[in-house]
Amino acid sequence: MKNVGFLSFGHWNPSPQSQTRSASDALQQSIELAVAAEELGADGAYFRVHHFARQLASPFPLLAAAGARTSRIELGTGVIDMRYENPLYMAEDAGAADLIAGGRLQLGISRGSPEQVVDGFRYFGHVPAEGTDHADMAREHARIFLEVLEGKGFAEPHPRPMFPNPPGLLRIEPHSPGLRDRIWWGAGTRQTAVWTAEQGMNLMSSTLLTEDTGVPFHQLQAEQIQMFRDAWAAAGHEREPRVSVSRSIFPLVSDLDRAYFGHDTDSQDQVGHIDGGLARFGKSYAGEPDQLVEELAEDEAIAAADTLLLTVPNQLGVDYNAHVLESVLRHVAPALGWR
Repeated sequence: MKNVGFLSFGHWNPSPQSQTRSASDALQQSIELAVAAEELGADGAYFRVHHFARQLASPFPLLAAAGARTSRIELGTGVIDMRYENPLYMAEDAGAADLIAGGRLQLGISRGSPEQVVDGFRYFGHVPAEGTDHADMAREHARIFLEVLEGKGFAEPHPRPMFPNPPGLLRIEPHSPGLRDRIWWGAGTRQTAVWTAEQGMNLMSSTLLTEDTGVPFHQLQAEQIQMFRDAWAAAGHEREPRVSVSRSIFPLVSDLDRAYFGHDTDSQDQVGHIDGGLARFGKSYAGEPDQLVEELAEDEAIAAADTLLLTVPNQLGVDYNAHVLESVLRHVAPALGWR
């Protein structure tokens, strides 16, 4: 395990029990947590994207702001729902945010998760082409986005432009070199992981797989990762791919930790239904640091990945989440091979 970061859903709720009561709170605290994570020595700050929800939505202003406040930490998404995206406009936003951050963006994209509203992408002006569905549309948007990020010209210049043009066809600007290699696909199945490798994207796998074979979650996820790596090698890509997995990990080192998460010490995988099919959810990890080290050392997917993203309870506030990150980085991660 080479990298450890956090993944925040950016929930906000006006309840008095929440430390994050407004959209402004969620955005400002996300930036502050990224700054705190960098100061603690963490490697990444990642944010979920959900539309029509009291959660983080438009990622690029947030990523740009966090990029301006930090200097080293990776900044990413997990994941951007490509059903909602105009891939050309997204390429402009991504290029700008990446340049502001000095080339530190790691963008997770995907078909998206179950929505808050019915076919929400239609409200954004996106309708699947005849004979296709929303998943096909997401992959087509992703194809165009990846192609544009290559930086090749494709648009015919106007014969009498307002400003002088370079010779040849024009590309989307601003262009950020290297960003194409820092795009990840959030894969929910083993076969999608194979497709991800064929497209030359890194693999992002969360605590949910939309399939179940009866084996423990970490073993199914490890199989997914191996299939991704095999497909990557078969495709003949020149660079080494990256793989991330997400986990909920809470070292119990204080009375407050025990009050919040002591009930999760016996967490188990769960099997349920999403979009009409079986899905397996990975368990949470909570316990004394030595116990966590033993349990996580047996997690085959963590061993197979290079990046571990810690899902954080953002509504407990920046200070508490920084404490959780510090506890993992100090008491757990080094025993698993980090640094």
